[in-house]
Amino acid sequence: MKKAIVLHEKDNVATLIDDVSKDTDVRLTGTRDDTLKIATDIPYGHKCALNPIGKGETILKYGQVIGRATSDIALGEHVHVHNVEALRARGDQKEGDSR
Repeated sequence: MKKAIVLHEKDNVATLIDDVSKDTDVRLTGTRDDTLKIATDIPYGHKCALNPIGKGETILKYGQVIGRATSDIALGEHVHVHNVEALRARGDQKEGDSR
């Protein structure tokens, strides 16, 4: 079975450790032991949503805010630059600024 890792119990995304095709079940490891059906094709190393994430909500990885959703993200959907605005390491905002 394909796998994804959840790095912190507060995370709302998991990182895929395999290339995964739409409608494939993945085994969640790390801080969760569960399965999740992937909603879109997702390449190795990219993230998937562990629950629906609304537009404007924060993306949590490592238990930390890493970005903000720029559109609604469905359960199991690909979470990447096409639907997330990065909030870390930006020169135009200080860390944690939620403008």
